Amino acid sequence: MSAESEPRKRKHKISAFGREFALPRSRALRIAIGVAFLFGGVLWFLPVLGLWMLPVGFLVLSYEFAMIRRHRRRFVVWWERRRRS
Repeated sequence: MSAESEPRKRKHKISAFGREFALPRSRALRIAIGVAFLFGGVLWFLPVLGLWMLPVGFLVLSYEFAMIRRHRRRFVVWWERRRRS
């Protein structure tokens, strides 16, 4: 079996602020991580947890759900236009 006949395994990565972070291969685990970050963001008033967890949760979930991905892309375009002006 040659390397050409093997299916390519897509690596799931999040790119934020010029850095890349690897995500697990399991779709269910990625969804669970995203929901956990959102839940932690809702509990922002507790120590360690904070509002910073909400955007991270949405970022993780955006790689799984088209509706969230669409909003993320719109935000990225808006941010880049704002940054260039």
